Amino acid sequence: MPGKHAVLSASSSHRWLACPPSAVLCAQEANKSSPYAQQGTDAHSLCEHKVLKALGRDSPDPTENLDYFDAEMDDCSDQYCSYISEQLQEAKKLCADPQVLIEQRLDFSRWVPEGFGTGDCLIVADKVLHIIDFKYGLGILVEADHNPQMMCYALGALDIYDGIYDIEEIKLTIFQPRRSNISTWMISKNDLLTWAEGTLKPTAELAIKGEGDFHAGDHCQFCAVKATCRKRAEYNLELAKYDFEMPVNLDQTEIAAILPRIDELIAWAGDVKDFALQSALSGTQYPGFKIVEGRSTRRFTDEDAVAKVVTDNGFDPYEKKLLGITAMTSLLGKKRFEELLNGFITKPPGKPTLVPDTDKRPVLNTAIEDFQE
Repeated sequence: MPGKHAVLSASSSHRWLACPPSAVLCAQEANKSSPYAQQGTDAHSLCEHKVLKALGRDSPDPTENLDYFDAEMDDCSDQYCSYISEQLQEAKKLCADPQVLIEQRLDFSRWVPEGFGTGDCLIVADKVLHIIDFKYGLGILVEADHNPQMMCYALGALDIYDGIYDIEEIKLTIFQPRRSNISTWMISKNDLLTWAEGTLKPTAELAIKGEGDFHAGDHCQFCAVKATCRKRAEYNLELAKYDFEMPVNLDQTEIAAILPRIDELIAWAGDVKDFALQSALSGTQYPGFKIVEGRSTRRFTDEDAVAKVVTDNGFDPYEKKLLGITAMTSLLGKKRFEELLNGFITKPPGKPTLVPDTDKRPVLNTAIEDFQE
């Protein structure tokens, strides 16, 4: 099993705070990296470089060593750097000598056994300690409100700077440029410490020993054992009590009870299916199922050779397609792109989506509402 330092990480605190025994189980599973994780790492490296340069500090340019660098990453890191600069100016209104710390190691082991993490950016000043976390992910909208990862980082920062600065409040910000999301939440120092002693510390003591109760929910998404977790299966199979013979047999109340669970149910079913496939490929036998070859499509074995043959016979083997906005920005440069093409850019309405009423997006007028108006 990995060292305890990997068991209760700040980044997984949303999960182990909700489901304490999952921490030890996940630590026993092999770490699986992904292209998305590497893309996020590259974006963080670029952000770190640009902020350090803006602060007048030495920093080697990492661009040529980044696997996923593109115009979008360049733009997002510029936005992040500008935001940090703006927030530093705000801090100077409260304090003559604020500190900016980039990629700062933060230790919160006073509350979480062997607990530590890395803060993307800390702006430390009198009155307000500002913790800023850069999220490059596009799939999930991340909120700062009661975000336990950010709260753990804040505790680690307080452990270093409380007393050096007269800190009264902590400002937590998620900067997620690909979702146009800047989410900020404030908490007093006293309230944060109360949460740390009353919730974080006792739950961490259970989690590090693999104790406590299992709980299923949206925190299961990044759990390493989500496909085989019995509690998650029970949670999703509760939907089996509904009679799905005819959708019209479900009244509005029943549908409203099912809707919040649909996405989780689909995700769970997909996780179980993927797990079963990988297990079957490793030799596990599932009664009534077999492995077969999936649908395949034809493809050229040598595209350069095909192009030469077709060209030699008097045909053009290539299709021409206008570059997309990101690629066109990279070709022209951001400033030139805006000068030449800004008037040709539009953003059509998104596809209607049914979401919980806690979603921050404005309500879309339906056809019935338009007719009534």
